Amino acid sequence: MTRLEELERKVQALSAHDLTRFREWFAEFDAAAWDREFEADATAGKLDRVADVALAEYKAGRSRPL
Repeated sequence: MTRLEELERKVQALSAHDLTRFREWFAEFDAAAWDREFEADATAGKLDRVADVALAEYKAGRSRPL
């Protein structure tokens, strides 16, 4: 059995209360991981092209307020 399969079994065995707590913890964990990845991509310049295109569209008048 892989570690992932073992985790899946353990999560399935959680009580409703513990599952709720796990969901809350995991949502925070996942958001923090995403934030770190986004920050690393931004720092590495991986988002520069997207920003350049968005700014060009805005300057050309091809955008609208959200």
